[in-house]
Amino acid sequence: MIESSERTVIDQVVDRLARKYPSVPGEKVVDVVNDCYARFDGRPIRDFVPLFVERGARSALNELIV
Repeated sequence: MIESSERTVIDQVVDRLARKYPSVPGEKVVDVVNDCYARFDGRPIRDFVPLFVERGARSALNELIV
């Protein structure tokens, strides 16, 4: 149940970032978010994972558009 809820929030992160970075192809946004999300595989504390994923993905996307 938690994993499903977490995935829903990650999907919302993808949507937010795709709107924020319209010049980046949607597939690339998905890839960047999934790469950031994968860094947290197996970590026991999940409360802030979506926040950390969004921050990391935002940073990576900013580097792409500069």
